[in-house]
Amino acid sequence: MAAPQDDMFSLCVDPGKVSSCVEVRFIDKTKGKGLFARRSIKKGDTIFVERPVVSSQFLWNALYKYRACEYCMRALEGAEENARRLSGKPGLSLPYPELCRVQSDRQQACPHCQVMYCSSECRQAAADQYHRALCLGPSHEDPDHPLNKLKDAWRSMHYPPESSSITLMARMVALVKQGQLALLQGFFSAALYEDHLSQWFTPGGFRSLFSLVGTNGQGIGTSSLSQWVHACDALQLPAQQREQLDSFIDQLYKDIEKETGDFLNCEGSGLFLLQSSCNHSCIPNAEAAFPDNNFLLHLSALSDVQPGEEICISYLDCCQRDRSRHSRHKTLRENYLFVCSCARCTSQADEADVTSEEEEEDEAEGEAEGDEMEDEMTDV
Repeated sequence: MAAPQDDMFSLCVDPGKVSSCVEVRFIDKTKGKGLFARRSIKKGDTIFVERPVVSSQFLWNALYKYRACEYCMRALEGAEENARRLSGKPGLSLPYPELCRVQSDRQQACPHCQVMYCSSECRQAAADQYHRALCLGPSHEDPDHPLNKLKDAWRSMHYPPESSSITLMARMVALVKQGQLALLQGFFSAALYEDHLSQWFTPGGFRSLFSLVGTNGQGIGTSSLSQWVHACDALQLPAQQREQLDSFIDQLYKDIEKETGDFLNCEGSGLFLLQSSCNHSCIPNAEAAFPDNNFLLHLSALSDVQPGEEICISYLDCCQRDRSRHSRHKTLRENYLFVCSCARCTSQADEADVTSEEEEEDEAEGEAEGDEMEDEMTDV
């Protein structure tokens, strides 16, 4: 069962603006649907801005005190507060504090369960869309509440670094294979069951929800510190002041890397109707970003796109895209269950299917990092 497509679409994007630019077409039974340009799009153009049907911060991310609006995922920490926590320096002061865009005076808590929002508008939107059904009220810290049991069960099965694409989907499949999905389904039903939604609470219906998230989830990252840095980059400063500011920022990131590593943002995932129609290419002509420091996805063109051309993103990060055809296919096959046939892969069809030394080294490092992460979890 799905909500009427037109109603859901109107919640997420402006149909008038988007329909003049792109359209969703069925390609074939193998690839399914795809997103295509209806007119010429120039490199650097924003193709569309889309609001997710639903989104959520990762549970481990929230547990590690990355505070984000419960509705739009806007970072709730000010840039200075964020920098102090990430660098482990409680006395740190940021220059140009006026460039921080976080408006703490606008933040509001749910009066019943105390979850935080960046504004009254987000609090009301959440209440209208889903929070009335999910609000724990005075039981928000009760470990025996079904929703809290559901969250604890998920965290115990799904360690960070969390991902809405590769890792998340792989582990969702593993949960089904190992029979642990039934545990989550039980907590899910106890927390949310209603007769008129019964189809979602059957084993098949619950697997469908998992599959929907696993195959279409888009990672979301927000950061007040990143917004401050971008604002600093845009300042027109004398050469000496620019050098001092850049040096300060470089040292700050070194301190953060030493204290926190790469785990910098408020992170979560969302389901986007248009973005989820974008297929993968190892030479993508578009990419998604979140420049507004909230859940609004901006899809931008990486190259000129001609009318009728398919708009593709990459499911791989930059480092993965730079690797051999065999390495790319291995990652896509294991995590997305398909073999890429984009123009780049087709042109490299004669390459030897040999795993590179770089890939073997990365896999060894990944296994070591996984072991370290499991050890660190005992300190939480």
